[in-house]
Amino acid sequence: MDNMIEITRLSKAFGENPVLRDISLNVKKGDVVALIGPSGSGKSTLLRSINLLTIPDTGSIRVGTNLQTFDRAKTRLPGDKALSAFRSRTGMVFQHFNLFPHLTVLRNVMEGMLAVLRTPKAEAAEHARRSLEKVGLADKAEMYPDRLSGGQKQRVAIARALAMRPEVMLFDEATSALDPELVGEVLGVIRSLAEDGMTMLLVTHEMDFAREVADQVVFMRDGVVVETGSPQEVLQNPSHPLTQSFLARYHTAESTT
Repeated sequence: MDNMIEITRLSKAFGENPVLRDISLNVKKGDVVALIGPSGSGKSTLLRSINLLTIPDTGSIRVGTNLQTFDRAKTRLPGDKALSAFRSRTGMVFQHFNLFPHLTVLRNVMEGMLAVLRTPKAEAAEHARRSLEKVGLADKAEMYPDRLSGGQKQRVAIARALAMRPEVMLFDEATSALDPELVGEVLGVIRSLAEDGMTMLLVTHEMDFAREVADQVVFMRDGVVVETGSPQEVLQNPSHPLTQSFLARYHTAESTT
């Protein structure tokens, strides 16, 4: 099975506002896909749909061997057990870190394994330490989140997601809440995951990073996939006028900052 993720004719509306319109997208195992586009284009909703934090109205999503189909008129929402099983295949990292302030870094990383996977405590602690080592924070295990920088907190959030042994990692603007000088350390962790062969989808505004690590770039606008291809094709030689316009405005804004 070459594709780790298959999204077929996915649609979602909030009230009268359509946010995803008939989206189809395949992601090969081990590939990194960068989702780009203006605010409100549906990128984050698509990511949240893959993790079933947002339930689509119609279409289907397959992650690994686990398939979920959606039909607002005919099917019930997945039950809690099915949702948990599906979500366990994907690790998601948000703009904000959402760490528990009263727990140490180690316990933050352990928490999902204890509560969701029912992992024995000693085993969870050992695996959490390995996950922290992977993001370069093994020495921060006994600290509390308020002692960490924003970049370190986001790396703990990545370690927490990795600790659940996901098949896919989803990053929703994982660097947008960080001070510029802290962005590089988080991108470095994502880069190392890409080198390790982790399948990933990134919603990002870091075009240089997308050019460097992505196997596929997807440009979205108004809930539609407008253009998809390699970084060379989409970022350097876009064929669609909407992609060309977005990148021209993006580069203009970037040059004035």
